[in-house]
Amino acid sequence: MTLELGRGTGPLRGVKVVELAGIGPGPHACMILADLGADVIRVDRPGGQPLTGGPTDLLNRGRPSIALDLKHPDAIATVLDLVAGADVLVEGLRPGTTERLGLGPAACLSRNPRLVYGRMTGWGQDGPLATTAGHDLGYVAITGALHAMGQDKARPHFPGNLVGDFGGGSTYLVIGILAALLEARVSGQGQVVDAAIVDGTAHLNSMATGFLASGLYREERAANLLDGGAPFYDVYETADGRHLAIGALEPKFYDELVRLLGISETVPDRNDPAQHDALRRVLTEAVAARTQAEWVEVFDGSDACVAPVVPLSEAFTHPHLAARGTFVDRDGITQPAPAPRFSRTGATLTTPPPARAGQDTREALTAWGVADVETLLSSGAAVQV
Repeated sequence: MTLELGRGTGPLRGVKVVELAGIGPGPHACMILADLGADVIRVDRPGGQPLTGGPTDLLNRGRPSIALDLKHPDAIATVLDLVAGADVLVEGLRPGTTERLGLGPAACLSRNPRLVYGRMTGWGQDGPLATTAGHDLGYVAITGALHAMGQDKARPHFPGNLVGDFGGGSTYLVIGILAALLEARVSGQGQVVDAAIVDGTAHLNSMATGFLASGLYREERAANLLDGGAPFYDVYETADGRHLAIGALEPKFYDELVRLLGISETVPDRNDPAQHDALRRVLTEAVAARTQAEWVEVFDGSDACVAPVVPLSEAFTHPHLAARGTFVDRDGITQPAPAPRFSRTGATLTTPPPARAGQDTREALTAWGVADVETLLSSGAAVQV
């Protein structure tokens, strides 16, 4: 097998990225970079990472996996050799770990002054919690985001790890990397990008922060315009036990909603907060009168801002998403296509997720120009599986 660089077709084609493998937001960021055309080489530990790996781990798609024993000095030297020819390094280890390994920013930037050194953590590189363990739930908890989530006034609910790990984490890491790459083209100098999930999540929540400052925000669940407090922006159960998402905020869209629901003559005044409980009851009864499929047909093509709430397996075949090709079938797996889209340098998927950590060690190191790969393998510094 011969592995070739430059297979990506997106706007980052030609950008070279070294990924020190982790879990969650770090791999997601590198998936995005690979989807957009970058050549990413994933440095796994022998045996792989916990909670990750295998042919269905889509966060690992688009890049080869090499296995290096970072306790071996020759493995550290190999990573530095990769860094010397790279544009970006991404690591998601606990603060201080790469410095102890000899792969911290100072060591890497001394080998490559133009390098963008991307760091992905939950708490950040400094602060009282920086060296403690954590997960998405804790990160969104201290930023004020979790407190507001859900329509149950008694307790908050959380949307998986979308808001913290991937919203405030990997997305902001990619933004930082791209900004630093652009600046490096002007200055000729690299820099460290400190992407902390707590920082990104707080930034995502800027609109609510502004509402709080203006006095328009109540720190109570289901009490505000976009959290279920308004009956015309909420989720309602249909006759078959499924649900509709109703988001008719603007008056003209609301008028279309009540017309198609057939309640124009009986609906209470939406502009009177004292009538909101009554309005919610009317909407609940109206939606419950038909199945989700029947309502989808009623609202098809309208501006009532109504959508069916569907499970992920049905999202694959939703007519709109199917028409756009939002999901694609590749290597026997239905998966999200690269996003966003570009008019001239469209992104395409390249390789599937590696079946095993280290399956590409020999070929990938050779493609990246590392000398004497066989010696690295025989010494145990590198592992081919």
